[in-house]
Amino acid sequence: MTTQCNQRRFEFHAVSGRQIVAKFDGGAITSDAGGLLLKQVERRTGIIGRLAGCFRDYRNANSIEHTVEELIGQRIYGLALGYEDLNDHDQLRHDPLMAVLVDKSDPEGKQRQRERDRGKACAGRSTLNRLELTPADADESQRYKKIVMDESAVDRVLVELFVQGEGQAPEQIVLDLDATDDPVHGQQEGRFFHGYYNEYCYLPLYIFCGEYLLCTRLRPSNIDASAGALEEIERIVAQIRQVWPEVQIILRGDSGFCRDKIMAWCEANSVEYVLGLAKNKRLVAAIGRELQQAKREFEQTGKPARVFQELQYRTRKSWSRKRRVVAKAEHLEKGSNPRFVVTSLAAERMEGRALYEDLYCARGDMENRIKEQQLCLFADRTSTAYLRSNQIRLYFSSFAYLLLQALRRLGLAGTEMARARCDTIRLKLLKIGAQIRITVRKVWVSMASGCPFAKLFAEVYHKLERMQPLRC
Repeated sequence: MTTQCNQRRFEFHAVSGRQIVAKFDGGAITSDAGGLLLKQVERRTGIIGRLAGCFRDYRNANSIEHTVEELIGQRIYGLALGYEDLNDHDQLRHDPLMAVLVDKSDPEGKQRQRERDRGKACAGRSTLNRLELTPADADESQRYKKIVMDESAVDRVLVELFVQGEGQAPEQIVLDLDATDDPVHGQQEGRFFHGYYNEYCYLPLYIFCGEYLLCTRLRPSNIDASAGALEEIERIVAQIRQVWPEVQIILRGDSGFCRDKIMAWCEANSVEYVLGLAKNKRLVAAIGRELQQAKREFEQTGKPARVFQELQYRTRKSWSRKRRVVAKAEHLEKGSNPRFVVTSLAAERMEGRALYEDLYCARGDMENRIKEQQLCLFADRTSTAYLRSNQIRLYFSSFAYLLLQALRRLGLAGTEMARARCDTIRLKLLKIGAQIRITVRKVWVSMASGCPFAKLFAEVYHKLERMQPLRC
């Protein structure tokens, strides 16, 4: 972020007889020069441009200084670079590098229409705020808020970006579902107290395929974890099969998604599933012998013991048919720990231990992706008064995640940071200090000579430069 010129001197302790004097007189300096790599990723993937295409702009074309794509780009680059609040953009609008990232033709803002805006190439918080607060039914008659998001279009783009990133059709994909808490601390629309999380919160639904985010739906928390999940599954599966009609799809989730309507739909539409199943007295009694066996093994070895068993099971009221259940009879130091999963996969295809340990337990990686988005890309910054505007914020966070995920997948593959978390990538590769000089023909970005990751930066740059733009 650019510093403002200040001639006040700051004198520090001398080193080896040399006086240390600091001043805010460096000129145009940014702390985010590594954001240029994100710009390269955007040129190869079109992630930001695709999202911008989901907004309809009713503003007077003659009065527009910031296009929709520039506004959305500023918001997403800001999140990716660690700026979580709209307030941050009142300072970022001075930064010529941010203007370069969003393709401003006048990165110093010298040609702005109003004198008070000159020197500020990018939009401030009040302008960016209109992206979030425009109602769904707005049109050109609105006075200020005239940029309308098409939610269904954004949902389609999330799946299209997954298909684009994969390229060729895989033989099999696994769709992971999960719900998590998003604490709220005001009187936001849709806030409710959730007994399990013991707080007022939203209950967003996420669907991932590996590291790809396919669905991010903000929901009130006074609902079942599976509410609305089937509609999202139907939509995503239909869109994927339009492109890859032969791909095998496996649905994976915890016991919050073990509902008969979801399983019955999967069975009727050739979608396999592996879902957690909440334990009850009947299930625990059915594996009593295995639990005793695991207890004896633990007493003999002093180490955790697992015994797997399979059974055909049907609830007394809620299920429409019997289904295959894999049971894990486990004994730990703290005592018995039975666990159950229900699946449509036949035993001949995958035996019980492998199904539980290799397939079902792998869903833990999806939980890491949710934490990454919430902790590193501010998906929990849902502090506006309205559910719709908070959903838009969640979309912005999601696309910032996809931009960094694309940098990791396309640029960092095979490097020491191939599996680094988003905040680690930001700290080591994006937060690079640089001086910016703008001439008639060029923008010179002189990065810190002592950057410890300069070699990695160059490797990522050349890898991205050799790539052809991705297309659906």
